Amino acid sequence: MKHKMKTKKLLFSLTILLSFFLMIACKSEVKKEEKSCCSEKVQKHVEWSKNSNIYEVNIRQYTPEGTLNAFADHLPRLKKMGVDILWLMPIQPIGEKNRKGTLGSYYAVKDYKAVNPEFGTLEDFKNLVKKVHDLDMHIILDWVANHSAWDHPWIESNPEWYLKDSTGNIISPVADWSDVAGFTYENQELRKAMIDALEYWVVETNIDGYRCDVAGMVPTEFWEDATSALMKHKHVFMLAEANVPEHHNYAFDMSYAWDMHFILNEIVTGEKTLEDIDNKLLKDLEEYPSDAYRMNFTSNHDENSWKGNAVKRLGPAKEVMAVFTLTASGMPLIYSGQEACLDKDLEFFEKDQIEWKECDITELYTKLLHLKKENKALWNGDFGGKMEKIVTSDDASIYAYSRIKDGQQVVSILNMSDKEIEFELNDFKTTYTLYEVFNGDQFEQNDKFTLDPWEFLVYATK
Repeated sequence: MKHKMKTKKLLFSLTILLSFFLMIACKSEVKKEEKSCCSEKVQKHVEWSKNSNIYEVNIRQYTPEGTLNAFADHLPRLKKMGVDILWLMPIQPIGEKNRKGTLGSYYAVKDYKAVNPEFGTLEDFKNLVKKVHDLDMHIILDWVANHSAWDHPWIESNPEWYLKDSTGNIISPVADWSDVAGFTYENQELRKAMIDALEYWVVETNIDGYRCDVAGMVPTEFWEDATSALMKHKHVFMLAEANVPEHHNYAFDMSYAWDMHFILNEIVTGEKTLEDIDNKLLKDLEEYPSDAYRMNFTSNHDENSWKGNAVKRLGPAKEVMAVFTLTASGMPLIYSGQEACLDKDLEFFEKDQIEWKECDITELYTKLLHLKKENKALWNGDFGGKMEKIVTSDDASIYAYSRIKDGQQVVSILNMSDKEIEFELNDFKTTYTLYEVFNGDQFEQNDKFTLDPWEFLVYATK
């Protein structure tokens, strides 16, 4: 990491279209007011989410035992790393009929109100929730509302709740999902039963919300009703596995930034350019409410098992892409084992333990997770600072941006190329004293920078 004095700096802000987006926001508010039947469902984000990150827990692969109790031993380490929200993949019993593999898919649920014996007992889960809360962390459960296992009792007791083909046979929602049967949400009794099951875990175990599987395949109106019902018990946090703007009106706090994830992958392969990041950010400003949380990530259980682990997909770019997810607008996700440089594609239907080891990225996650917690510029939604792009002398390779909020600033300078790049920041000025997060160097107003392939700098106020 080398830099010399000299530069003029030019600030190009994503907020130049502010008045245009304010107009869009106003139109959005009009739409909300028109939906008078659901006005009581409008909710502010739960307070503790404003500067949170999220960590996905794969219980089966996390420890040799693969249990809730064994995972609990990792809580102090995760707390020290700076993790806030734990998202547990489904913990319910897994169907045996049409099961895939030996242990089956987490997402083939045969009882919505029970714990998979593979992972432990209901009491074990309650103890885990208490330990999480005692550490001032939060915990949400993965919820599969779109389909059930083929041996769920509802198949026999309420076949009218399921999708059927032209001959009246119950079918899977997607051809390849042969281990599950799809629901039809035209049935109001199904909706009531599913909301009752969602309420059960909040009331009985005091969880803090849900990550909702394939949320876009379930009617938005159902999610609005479900969130409204849950809010009567406690202020929950809701994550949608979808990228549907209307989900943010009444139902969900956060949605997947799938498109940005794919762009980051394709920058590494040369199929996308840094201009695609700009275009996507501008499109999101147009389509999503300003207070919407978008979830940024380089991996999750689907990507790891089916597309390849982040080390394999991103190679030497894995750190710089992680820095983007941790400092750009949105909430960062870390998948189990990423902090240990997980370099294998975990089996989905079999036991396949994560190999825990120290690696360079552990420090990266620790420093930036704590920075996000402490520096308001990196907070989520409207709680944080807007991304303002910094134009450089080599925008084809360098992606630089600033975020400012309430007297705090973070400046990220990322070499998203496989070449060493010498460059300047064009006419960029700051009134703040900034220090590089990893080496402590003070930011100089007229620096000339040289970054190695995939290298990065993150400057922040103290």
